Amino acid sequence: MEIVKKRRASDILRGYFLLSHPGPVFIHIIGVTVFTLLAAWPRPLWGIIVLVITAHTAMQISIAMINDYCDRDLDAVSKPEKPIPRGLVSPHEALIAGLLMIVVMVLLLLPLNPLALIISLVYLTLGQAYNLGLKSTPLSGIVFALAMPLIPLYAFAGVGRVLPFLFWLVPVGFLLGVALNLANSLTDLEEDSAYGAKTLAVVLGVKGSFRACHLLLLAGAALIALLMVLHIVPAAPWILVPTLCVTVAAVVVMFLFFGAEKPVVTRKVHFYLAALTAIVLSGGWLIGVIV
Repeated sequence: MEIVKKRRASDILRGYFLLSHPGPVFIHIIGVTVFTLLAAWPRPLWGIIVLVITAHTAMQISIAMINDYCDRDLDAVSKPEKPIPRGLVSPHEALIAGLLMIVVMVLLLLPLNPLALIISLVYLTLGQAYNLGLKSTPLSGIVFALAMPLIPLYAFAGVGRVLPFLFWLVPVGFLLGVALNLANSLTDLEEDSAYGAKTLAVVLGVKGSFRACHLLLLAGAALIALLMVLHIVPAAPWILVPTLCVTVAAVVVMFLFFGAEKPVVTRKVHFYLAALTAIVLSGGWLIGVIV
C-alpha cells in the first residue's frame, strides 16, 4: 500500500473523512434521524431536531476517530489502507480531532433537555470503553446491547418527550444490540482471532456468530409481536405486521445469501443489512405505537 509522505490538503481532508468511518456513522445518522422525527411528530421543531441529530453525529465521529487512534498499531499490520497507517492523518491529529468532536457534542446538547446530555454521556462512555479495550473481550457484545436502546431514548429526551413504553426499548435494544455487535465483528473475526482478541464473535466462531445474529434479530421481532398481542405495548397492526414481515424476510435473505461459506468481503454488506433491518424493526414498532 502506498504511504503518503508529503500530504496535500486533499490528502488530509480524505484522511479525516475516512477516519470518521463514514459508512457505519451514516447508518447511525439514519437511525437517530428516524427516531428523532418519530419523537417530534406531529409537531416537529426543526431547530431542535437538527441539534439532536448533529450532536449524535459528532459523538459517533468522536468514537470512530478514537477507535482508529487506539487501533493504530494493529491497523499498521492488518489494515495498512486505513488513514493513520497511510500517513493521511497522524495519531496525534486523530486523537485531538476525536476529543474536539466530544466538545462539539456537548456544546450542541447544552440548549436541549439535560436528560439528552446525560444519555449521550453514558453512550459516549460505553463507546470509548469499547475503544479502550472492551472490544477485545466478550463484553463487546454487552456494550453494543447497552448502547442500542440509548439511541431512541436519547432522541425522545432530546425533543423533550418521554413516554412510558420507552422502557421496553431496553430489552428489545439489548437483543438487537448483540445482533449488530456480532454482525460488525464478523468483518474482522479472523484478524481478531489471530491477534488474540476474545470478542463475542471469536468465542462463538463464524458459523455461531451468523446464526446468533439472525436468531437475535428474530427474537427482537418476536418480543415486539408478543408485547402487541398481550396488549402490554399496543401498536397499530396495519403498521407493525408489515414491519415484522419485512424483518423476517430480511433475516431469510441474510440466511440464504450470507454465511461462513461466503467470501469474507460479503460480511460488510451483511452488517449494513442487519443494521438497516434493526432500524426498520425498531422504527416501525415506534410508528405503530405512536400513531
